[in-house]
Amino acid sequence: MRSLTPVFLLLLAACGAQQSAQMIGASRTDVVRNGRSYAVFQKENRVEVIRLGYARNGEHQGIRATMIGLIPEVTGCKLVESSLQGDSGVMRGLLRC
Repeated sequence: MRSLTPVFLLLLAACGAQQSAQMIGASRTDVVRNGRSYAVFQKENRVEVIRLGYARNGEHQGIRATMIGLIPEVTGCKLVESSLQGDSGVMRGLLRC
């Protein structure tokens, strides 16, 4: 079973960012900030931000702040902060345009 772990991780990494089912048909914008890649999906008044790649302990707070900052920059809309859900891997929220 252990020999399958590296193969599984490689296949998982190859998947890339896939939006949630609610965001199918959304526009996608790929962004790089501070050497880290993100995918931002917007559909109507909804937004989803996905971090691509690995994050070490201690990096998550800064990544989360970056993800929140990307939302108005990429969408041109204001985030409804009370709607924000998620963590430094995937965040979802509502927009006010």
